[in-house]
Amino acid sequence: MMKSELDRREFLKAGASLLALGSLAAPAAVMSIARYRSSPAAPDGIAEEAKRLTRQAIDALGGMGRFVSRGDVVWVKPNIGWDRRPEQAATTNPDVVAAVVDLCFQAGARKVLVSDNPCNEAVRTFPRSGIQPAAEKAGAQSFFLDERKFRKMALKGKILKEWEIYADAVEANKLINVPIVKHHSLTRATLGMKNLMGVAGGARNRFHQDPDNALVDLAAFLKPVLVVVDAVRILTANGPVGGSLADVKRADIVAASTDQVAADAFGATLLGLKPQEIGHVVEAAKRGLGKIDFNSLAPVMLQV
Repeated sequence: MMKSELDRREFLKAGASLLALGSLAAPAAVMSIARYRSSPAAPDGIAEEAKRLTRQAIDALGGMGRFVSRGDVVWVKPNIGWDRRPEQAATTNPDVVAAVVDLCFQAGARKVLVSDNPCNEAVRTFPRSGIQPAAEKAGAQSFFLDERKFRKMALKGKILKEWEIYADAVEANKLINVPIVKHHSLTRATLGMKNLMGVAGGARNRFHQDPDNALVDLAAFLKPVLVVVDAVRILTANGPVGGSLADVKRADIVAASTDQVAADAFGATLLGLKPQEIGHVVEAAKRGLGKIDFNSLAPVMLQV
């Protein structure tokens, strides 16, 4: 065989190898935004819509298997903070939570834990939000937090040097944050980083004395592997408690991101706010926790 033919074959083999390496090295999506094609006037079918949006948003990032490994213990953190029904949009949509739980088990999770440190009594918020029964039906353990399991931990933040954090949430293999998008009278918005307060104990009113730094201190410590943003319904005013259906808007969106700053930045826009108007989102971006310009991440846009 002539040398030129050998050279050609080696060149083609090298080219194929480079293409394969390029394919392997292609970056996975960091953010996805799933929107329902049409918003029905009546709530009929909203449960299946919420599940479908959640599944497709996570699948667009490579599927739950990208985040959860076989044998993992996963802590799923929804907002179960208030004694409100799902349609009042003060707590995370229970069907979004159930879909996340189901996907975790499909990915091989050994155990999925679903809980929160609510502002109202857990004995009321857990069942009334619909989250506890939905999570348990999907196979998760949904339980009231045990005060004895809060441990003082070194956050090493700007203002929170240490704080009481629920041990099981930190000891879980993976933490998935599942906030709802809603208005907040102090911070202007309750989104992902604010939702993480639900694994903190102690005098949590201190967070509200300097939320721009305290919330980021907590987010930097906990670092969820995935944020799933529930915007099936959003609370547009009188948050975080809400109560009036007049303050609730159907957005019919679920977003998913590995970047908690981008997730919050996108959530802010659904409330008619610029991300730069949310102090803790700006601070988190400054500290390098993620991108405030979520569009720069080229989010995968889905019509479901």
